[in-house]
Amino acid sequence: MGLRDIGATLPPGFRFYPSDEELVCHYLYKKIANEEALKGTLVEIDLHTCEPWQLPEVAKLNTTEWYFFSFRDRKYATGFRTNRATTSGYWKATGKDRVILDPRTQEIVGMRKTLVFYKNRAPNGIKTGWIMHEFRLESPHMPPKLYNE
Repeated sequence: MGLRDIGATLPPGFRFYPSDEELVCHYLYKKIANEEALKGTLVEIDLHTCEPWQLPEVAKLNTTEWYFFSFRDRKYATGFRTNRATTSGYWKATGKDRVILDPRTQEIVGMRKTLVFYKNRAPNGIKTGWIMHEFRLESPHMPPKLYNE
């Protein structure tokens, strides 16, 4: 069942609009822990083979925001740098990473990084209007307390 199929069964006006805390503590943690979240809510894609303008079709939703799971590709096999290049451009980090806190304990549960898509190759890339937020767990092996009582 795809996202479009799920959307057809929801009541009029329903929107999937999770908070940063819900994305990290519920969806991302469950994905990493191989637990089942609401099946079909987030599509798994390879962002390195998709251009930003292809994402609306991959998401199978008719909105202006899309949510995906994507693996983290390394630029070098033995390094820690992330590969964010596509065939026609690259995603460049901008600004500082934002901290995501557990609303009850105020502990850090994750981080949000803002990325902007540039066409062509660095350093001569041309900035586009495509923006992405990348979420990560701060401690992927320790469950956030927000949803695990």
